[in-house]
Order: sequence, then structure tokens, then C-alpha cells
Amino acid sequence: MNKSSIKSAPVLAKALPQSRIHSLAERAYLEIRNQILKGELPVGMALARRKLAAELGVSVPPVGEALQRLESEGLVESKPRVGTRVRIPTRQDIEDRSLVREALETQAARLFSERATAEEKMELQQMGMRVDQLYAACEQCADDREFLFSVNTYHMNLHLHIAECARCPALRDAIEKEQVLIFNWLYDTAVNRRSLASDFHARLTDVLARCSPVQADEAMREHIRHGLREVLAGLEKMAATENVWRQKKSQPGRKS
Repeated sequence: MNKSSIKSAPVLAKALPQSRIHSLAERAYLEIRNQILKGELPVGMALARRKLAAELGVSVPPVGEALQRLESEGLVESKPRVGTRVRIPTRQDIEDRSLVREALETQAARLFSERATAEEKMELQQMGMRVDQLYAACEQCADDREFLFSVNTYHMNLHLHIAECARCPALRDAIEKEQVLIFNWLYDTAVNRRSLASDFHARLTDVLARCSPVQADEAMREHIRHGLREVLAGLEKMAATENVWRQKKSQPGRKS
């Protein structure tokens, strides 16, 4: 699969639904969040309200509201008179989010194995192979942020397909509400996790489509834990920057 085929596909529909933008703050929120997920605003980067407002073509108040929402969701962090930045996750952040994701997605995998139709299982297997092909393509175009954004969105769609075919709306909503897939995306982007086994997702989806609920549960658990190990290893490289910022004292008169 080439880059043009994935870019032309409607991959954003499930993972990042484009509902009507009711306010400038909502638009600012979505644009800043997408820039974070693309890595255009990398973890640890300082965020100046006035600069963001100018880039987005809005006034400062909507940007301030958007940053407050992003902070409440754990994507950015701020200190009075020090500033605001894209949050560098702690080890505890990542481990906690992974536990929540594991609890939700292993249950979704188990229910998918029991409840999905033969057609839905076949579709999932095709998606698994496609995701592996796309990540392989990413290794050759690592600097193309738009392409990587599309690939990560398609990856999210695969996991949401599992949840939707589990036929438990409350479970699917919990996965979306807890943003477990958004944070997985962010952590992968933060540590530049690109290289995966050539059949990493094909193996997972094959088990979910062909095996028992218990085996589906186990396969999803190992899938998530494998990613966790790689992200934690990459996090160690950011530890020094994280500690300096969090220990920094407020400076009177400083504004973001």
C-alpha cells in the first residue's frame, strides 16, 4: 500500500470524528491536539498562547480555553509564571494509562471473539495486515508527519473496530472517553516508536478472528504490554528534561 492510497481513504471518521465546530475554542482545541499527535508540538515543547493564537488566526482567549481543556485531559501541563508545555509523561502516567487500556481492550477482544460476525472478523484481519504494511512504509518516510498521522489514525480505527464489534456500547464509549488510544498514540509519537515486527498486528487480529475468547484476551494483553515496554524504554531518554522543568520555581512577572 502506498502513501496516496492511505491519504485518500476516509480514515479519520471513527478515530477523530469531525463534528460541527461550535466555537473558536473547540477549533483551537482540535488543531492544537492534532499538532501534538503529529509531533509538530513535541512533548516538552513550550506553548505560548499569543504565538498559538497568531498561528491559528484566533484571539488569545479561545487558545487559553483550549489549553485548559488539554491540561484537564493530561496532554499539556503548566506552572504559574513558568509557562505551559506539552506534557512529558511520567513513568507512572504511562503505566496507569496502560493498565486502564489493558482492562478495557482485553475485554473488548474477548467479546469480539464471541460476538463479531464472520464478515467483521475478516475485515479485522484485513485491517491488521494493512496496518503492518503502513507502519513498514513509515520507516521509509519518517519525516512525513501527515502520512504518519494518517497511519496512526487508521491504527486507532482498527482498535475501535474491535470495540464496536464487541457489541457493548458502554465499553466502546469507555475506550473513547478514557482516551486510551489517544495516549497510546501520543506515547508512541513521543519516543519515535516506528519499527514493528512485519506481522505485529496481523498476528493479533488473526487470533481475535480465529481463536477462543481466552486466547483473544491473552493476545491483546501481550500486544499492549509489548508496546508499554518499548515506550518506557524510550521515556528514560527524556527523564532529565522532565525533572528540570518540574523542579523549576515560578518566576515573578513571567507570562506565557
